[in-house]
Amino acid sequence: MLVAVIVFPGTNCEIDTKYAFEKLGQNVALVFHKEEQLPQGTDLVVLPGGFSYGDYLRSAAIAKFSPIMKAVIEFANRGGKVLGICNGFQMLVEARLLPGAMKRNENVHFISKFHPLKVINNNNTFLKKCTLNSLVNIPIAHGEGSYYIDEAGLKELYANEQVLLTYCDELGQVKNPNGSVDSIAGICNKAKNVFGLMPHPERAVERILGSDDGVKMLEGFIN
Repeated sequence: MLVAVIVFPGTNCEIDTKYAFEKLGQNVALVFHKEEQLPQGTDLVVLPGGFSYGDYLRSAAIAKFSPIMKAVIEFANRGGKVLGICNGFQMLVEARLLPGAMKRNENVHFISKFHPLKVINNNNTFLKKCTLNSLVNIPIAHGEGSYYIDEAGLKELYANEQVLLTYCDELGQVKNPNGSVDSIAGICNKAKNVFGLMPHPERAVERILGSDDGVKMLEGFIN
């Protein structure tokens, strides 16, 4: 499988992402934001974490205008699989590939720590290796990670099984670190080929680093 990891000015998680997928035996190409085409044979596009363009205006507001994003949007609209992690999730929302919006964390502080997540839906490529209602321990690192969507949109997300992950505590009870609506940590589109989450599964692929729960998440794209 060929994974295309897109690199913007200010991206800082591309090497972690490349390492994670190569650890799973996949081929990875780093693609600069000024490119206009994805590598031939791309199976998965990953928009990694960081602070694209310094997060001026608001997170990911400028990145959506990069030349490569036209190719990413076309790839997604053709059914290609796209994963946005943290800043990448913000990009997908800005590009309208995913519904909703991102706001500043409720406590207005940058949050960086491991945080449990509950698997709400596994009827999709991304989380098919995870057990429904199981917990995964994944790092979060964001300042504008409070996901917002209006009531009608929220109902539609649940009706279409688009809510994938929610923040919780070690017992699976709601514990919301940033004020996200319904404690939402990750969603997908209706077609279930575009996925976005604020936590960083690529930083949880080895137990020595605190958790390897990210492995079974990323493995969903492979087989």
